[in-house]
Amino acid sequence: MFKIAVLVSGGGSNLQSLIDKIEEGYLKNCKIEIVIGDRANIYGIERAEKKGIRTLILDRKIYKDSLSNEICENLYGKVDLIVLAGWLSILNGDLINKFENKIINIHPSLIPSFCGDGMYGVKVHQKALEYGVKVSGCTVHFVDEGTDSGPIIIQKSVPVFAEDTAEILQKRVLEKEHEALPEAIKLISEEKVKLQGRKVFIKID
Repeated sequence: MFKIAVLVSGGGSNLQSLIDKIEEGYLKNCKIEIVIGDRANIYGIERAEKKGIRTLILDRKIYKDSLSNEICENLYGKVDLIVLAGWLSILNGDLINKFENKIINIHPSLIPSFCGDGMYGVKVHQKALEYGVKVSGCTVHFVDEGTDSGPIIIQKSVPVFAEDTAEILQKRVLEKEHEALPEAIKLISEEKVKLQGRKVFIKID
């Protein structure tokens, strides 16, 4: 069984897409072992509890600089992959080293555009519209010591229309996120992802 930990900071719609894909049989041999939230009273944790998935709250206001170490202590040797699904806290230290190439993140833009410090949520889409891009999308990437800087696994694009608001674009991109994240996990769980430097190669049957 391929064991997954999902880290959430909000509503958890990407978490829900993973739960659904496991139930549908798309993510074969995969199990969400635990869902960790970095703040209390978030719907992502409620989604997990409704499905009987173990949850843990590690409040970032309490743990502060020790948050990554606390996550590492709870997960090391217990899961095969850590998935950041709308996770807003910065990870660092031993967690990154001990889970090298075993942490992935979903970001709501086509990296390297509109990413990095302070780029999250609807702000990403507002910046994309202000810049005048014709195409946007989402990126699933490995996590390293930087912010949104790890090797890219999958990108999916959407058109941007003149009448779009940031909220409309966000919704369109989110639909692609719900495709991209399960797809990346499926490839990793089936050992079809190979990393060489910054380049990710996908094995095709």
